[in-house]
This record gives sequence, C-alpha cells and structure tokens, in this order.
Amino acid sequence: MWPNDGPAALKMAGGYRPDVALIDMGLPGMDGYEVATHLRRVTGLGNLSLVAVTGYGQDEDRERARAAGFAHHLLKPVDLEALRRVLERDAP
Repeated sequence: MWPNDGPAALKMAGGYRPDVALIDMGLPGMDGYEVATHLRRVTGLGNLSLVAVTGYGQDEDRERARAAGFAHHLLKPVDLEALRRVLERDAP
C-alpha cells in the first residue's frame, strides 16, 4: 500500500530507500514541501530524486519546489510522456 499522507510517506521512505519519489504537494497532515525537507534530512537518501506532482504551476510554486529539493515539477494531470522522461533520466 502506498502512503497517502506526509508522515506515512516519510516512514515508508526511511525503510524502503527509493531512487525516485513522486510527491503530491497537497498532501494531508504535511504538505509536499515539508515532506521533501524531511526526506533531504534522512541519511541514505542523498541521491533521491524528488518529483513534485501538483496543480500549483506558477513560477513561485516552481521556485518553492526547487528550494525544497525537488528536481522536477509536473503539473496535474501529469503528461505520461513527461513522467516517462523524468523516470528514465533519474531512475538507476
């Protein structure tokens, strides 16, 4: 089962050690920016590529995502070809 809130995502990532994480910015309990900030502090996740999946597409939203550690910013509904390119580039 995939996590559907920020704290559950952090708990799962700590034990799973993913290479790429798709994170919804509007998560309940803890938004995607907070999740990203916490993930960047987890030992062993230094190479984790974070992908923002969001309806927030303004320049300031993209900048805030970059500042939180996101490598990519995909707008909903996500274009599957764009997602494929991101995964090919960032997955081992």
